Amino acid sequence: MTTAATRAVGVDIGGTGIKGALVDLTTGTLLSERVKVPTPAGAEPDDVLGAVRIVLSALDVTDADIPLGVAFPAIVKRGITKSAANVSQRWIGFEAEKFFEDGLGREIHFANDADVAGVAELRYGAARDTEGLVILTTLGTGIGTALLHNGVLIPNSELGHLQRSQRRRDAEAYAAYSAKQRDGLDWKKWAARLQWYYSHLEFLLSPDLFIVGGGVSKHADAFLPLLRLDTPIVPAVHRNNAGIIGAAALAVS
Repeated sequence: MTTAATRAVGVDIGGTGIKGALVDLTTGTLLSERVKVPTPAGAEPDDVLGAVRIVLSALDVTDADIPLGVAFPAIVKRGITKSAANVSQRWIGFEAEKFFEDGLGREIHFANDADVAGVAELRYGAARDTEGLVILTTLGTGIGTALLHNGVLIPNSELGHLQRSQRRRDAEAYAAYSAKQRDGLDWKKWAARLQWYYSHLEFLLSPDLFIVGGGVSKHADAFLPLLRLDTPIVPAVHRNNAGIIGAAALAVS
């Protein structure tokens, strides 16, 4: 794909919804209304492909000359999905990029959803012009992470799966936004769990900046001031549009 493109389509596939839009690659803003459809029950590959077709048709961007990037909730290596979060287990070891390219009749760029959110913040948001190591975390059903070092994405970090040895649970089972909802925690009690998580990341990786994404980032004032860290921590700029914007940006990389 040519890097001279000034616009591209981003599609963000999630466990509950699939959303997409046309993106201005100069500013990182949406050029169209965001289209969203439910993720089909079971999220089998053929059904997800059909839902993506519906999104592209609604956006009127079925023209293969417009670059397309797709974000997906899985580890993605060389176009193959190596894990599956809130989607069918058939995606594990699946040639997903080729499957979508064949099914859509066009070239695409296929990447992990947290990674593309990191790219959106790197190019158009809170990580722009930041030197050193930036760790973006998305707090939702789980915890997604993206590592950005001196403006370069280090793909497929899965730091939401750090283990809490005393409880033998993943960090995300303890500290994701879904854990707050599941356990009926107020902001202060949830922030205590986040304190453990971010302090642990800080100790392991000595980052220069934390960025907090996901839908809960719109409530950042309710919990970020409760954290005591040596590393600056800020909310993501693009929130729920980060997957769309980052996927579109990677489509011309």
